[in-house]
Amino acid sequence: MAVQSYAGPEFLKGHGTENDFVVLPDPRGELDLTAARVRALCDRRIGLGADGVLRVVPGGLLGEELPSDVPTDAWFMDYRNADGSVAEMCGNGVRVFARYLLESGLAASGNVPVGTRAGLRGVLVGEDGRVTVDMGGAAVTGHSSVTVAGYAMSALAVDLGNPHLVCVTSGIGDLDLSVQPGYDPELFPHGVNIELVEPLDERELRMRVYERGVGETRSCGTGTVAAAVAALRADGGENGVRLVHVPGGTVEVEVTPETTTLTGPAELLARGELDADWWRRIGEPVLVTSGTNR
Repeated sequence: MAVQSYAGPEFLKGHGTENDFVVLPDPRGELDLTAARVRALCDRRIGLGADGVLRVVPGGLLGEELPSDVPTDAWFMDYRNADGSVAEMCGNGVRVFARYLLESGLAASGNVPVGTRAGLRGVLVGEDGRVTVDMGGAAVTGHSSVTVAGYAMSALAVDLGNPHLVCVTSGIGDLDLSVQPGYDPELFPHGVNIELVEPLDERELRMRVYERGVGETRSCGTGTVAAAVAALRADGGENGVRLVHVPGGTVEVEVTPETTTLTGPAELLARGELDADWWRRIGEPVLVTSGTNR
């Protein structure tokens, strides 16, 4: 008699300016999303390949982990970096997350509230497919330095619910981001996202980013906001609009006295079911034994 096989968890694949994610719907909060499973999902050889994982879970199932300003009936974006670590916020990810909520019927058109570890975020999906996120206020927390390939640069520390160090400089295309840039670990004990920013004119700038827990990526949503804040400060201002060009595309950032907004594309390109046996195996602990290599 044939043995019936059972499908594993549902998944979707999407990206925002080529910052890509695996979306895992979890309406009953049943998925055991371990760091090992996140790493395997994000691996571009043995998994689906992604910069991070977005688990879709009702806020009310998080208990004490739910931030105080996030309603229990809001959908929560449980975001994980590719290395399995937990992150507070992702500007590109929240756009993809909101598009999933709309296309799956979990949210109505208009302003979609999304819970994150950085707090509640309002997201507006336009008819043209562009998605605008209210990213909240950007806090400039001081100055530090970043070292890239032995070259030290001054950097502005900007907090958007997650930490950033932004270097406004020139010739960013020639700098090596294949390895982790140096920074002060006492100031950022949990790591930091590092942006290299090159102003092009009074309205546009180019950015590269090394994301903590991932490496250099094609884009970083919170990073583009931090880049706009730093570029405005370098120009002697604090508020305004900047177009930010990243390797994966272009987004628009507006900084006001009250908040910041990020507008850009979000695409869902595939969906399916993970193999149940694969999901089980990557969740099992790895046994380490001593002996002779063969």
